[in-house]
Amino acid sequence: MDNYAVIIFILAIMIGLSAIADKIKLPYPIILIVAGIAVGFVPSLPVIDINPEIIFLIFLPPLLYDAAFNISFKEFKTNINTISTLAISLVFITTLGIAVVAHYMIPGMTWPLSFVLGAILSATDAVAAMSITKGLGLSHKTNTILEGESLVNDASALVAYRFAVAAVTGTAFVFWKASLTFAILMVGGALVGFVMSRILAMIVKRIHENSLVTISLMLLMPFVTYLIAEELHVSGVIAVVILGLGIARFSRMVFPTKLKEQSRNIWDIIIFLLNGLIFILIGLEFPYIYKHINQADILPYIGYALIITIIALLLRIGRVFLQKINLQRAFQKGKHRITEDALLDFKNSLIISWSGMRGIVSLAIAIGLPLTLEDKSPFPERNEIIFISVAVVLFTLIGQGLTLPWLVKRLKID
Repeated sequence: MDNYAVIIFILAIMIGLSAIADKIKLPYPIILIVAGIAVGFVPSLPVIDINPEIIFLIFLPPLLYDAAFNISFKEFKTNINTISTLAISLVFITTLGIAVVAHYMIPGMTWPLSFVLGAILSATDAVAAMSITKGLGLSHKTNTILEGESLVNDASALVAYRFAVAAVTGTAFVFWKASLTFAILMVGGALVGFVMSRILAMIVKRIHENSLVTISLMLLMPFVTYLIAEELHVSGVIAVVILGLGIARFSRMVFPTKLKEQSRNIWDIIIFLLNGLIFILIGLEFPYIYKHINQADILPYIGYALIITIIALLLRIGRVFLQKINLQRAFQKGKHRITEDALLDFKNSLIISWSGMRGIVSLAIAIGLPLTLEDKSPFPERNEIIFISVAVVLFTLIGQGLTLPWLVKRLKID
């Protein structure tokens, strides 16, 4: 009952603060995170144990499905080169860059532990970026690239994380095995998503006149698809993304206007509540981790987190602008089927670079670190890694989140 009361209390705060954020023209994720931190320091509040498996199951499927369902498939296909570059190569570049900095900067960070930290913070979060950029008038291309990147990069980050944790526990890293595992996860997840989208389309085609049943089935399917993919040991993230893309194309041909409106209204409410809870939970986690760190180490670790945030941002800026140059060269040479619509200009490149905020996935991966190794000894530097991860998430969400609207207005994006 205590947890139930806390959840109701958090939901009430979330709804009220979202309304206030709209009035004072501040991004609501920022206000919710600050509120979560403040609530987390309330002495009498019961400790909320956040299970990472629950986060992945409850939050990821509907959020990914909604983003995939609403993304422009044509724009997605046009910008697939940039999306795949950011979602795959940039994730591994960021993992490596953060690992190098962490190893030489933070005492006690062995190479395997440094790679664990790098993998945790390698993927950006579209929920945060799109919540903050909503209403800023970004181009369809920019929105599509940001959403498309986050639909795929979670899978890349999770692969990097698995191998980094395995290295900590003593398992040797073999490049060809890692590459094969990544390919199996991606292809297997895509196959599961495709099959489930065909099954759902076949069922919906026969029952779409019953709007209540149709909408209920579409609400349930992302969770079912995610669970099936994970049970088959392939990427549940990719499976849900392919499901959303497939059903989006199908719905435009079959769904009547009334059904689309009803479905959209229900999904808007669900996504609003989930988004709000995510940012509150990120804020709530900070005080809990803060209390488990040696007080003398707090300021140094905050400093490490700030430096890692800057390094991750610089790596992203460099990779985005390198992609801009590569696309221009490929287009001029007429190679790789690069069309003019796929090219990036300076303004959109800068917005995409600055929108690389970390969020709920990084938090879930961090708190999902094993408590012990195989020999039952404690997982080394666990609390320190979680603290730095949460601090980086907060730095990106608050720092980049507050400055992104200003940057967009200064660049006068049409």
